[in-house]
Amino acid sequence: MRRIISFAHISLDGFVAGPKGEMDWIKLDEEIFDHVGKRISKGDTALYGRVTYEMMENYWPTAADKPRATKHDKEHSKWYANSHKVVMSRTMKGADLTNTRIISNKLSDNINKLKQSGQGGGEDILLFGSPTATHSLMQQNLIDGYWLFVNPIILGQGIPLFKGIKDKTKLKLLTTHQFNCGVTELNYIVDRP
Repeated sequence: MRRIISFAHISLDGFVAGPKGEMDWIKLDEEIFDHVGKRISKGDTALYGRVTYEMMENYWPTAADKPRATKHDKEHSKWYANSHKVVMSRTMKGADLTNTRIISNKLSDNINKLKQSGQGGGEDILLFGSPTATHSLMQQNLIDGYWLFVNPIILGQGIPLFKGIKDKTKLKLLTTHQFNCGVTELNYIVDRP
């Protein structure tokens, strides 16, 4: 069975964005892009909330075509075009969306079917950012791991990654990686009995 892994850049105090959704504090460089690209290339299914999906759709389909496209833009744009996208949304309609499925109800049932399906056939299903979707999945204990990029900053306020959790969730640390820019990767799996 495939796992749902929450992928997020976070501040040291656990925020994924500032109070108004600002993400200008996130440190990104080629070292991080290359590291992330290796893991992402092993999977072919991305899970998003509506807001994050719309942000991705506005950039990645044409990112590789821009005159100043970076190596990362070209590689991720190709991956994005070929990946199976699943969007958690009660308001989107998906009839004309290429390679995209909408989950609008029965969240637990649909996510468990996605985990068990051969759809995509890749390894982990990566949940990109999407704090509202992440909170919904956390509340139903549907996230299997956390792939976090801790940025060396304390925001003090903002949109938290962890919210609405009623019970303790034990985690097992799989790997860590320190990047030259000061970001630390923490790769956890949920330690279920």
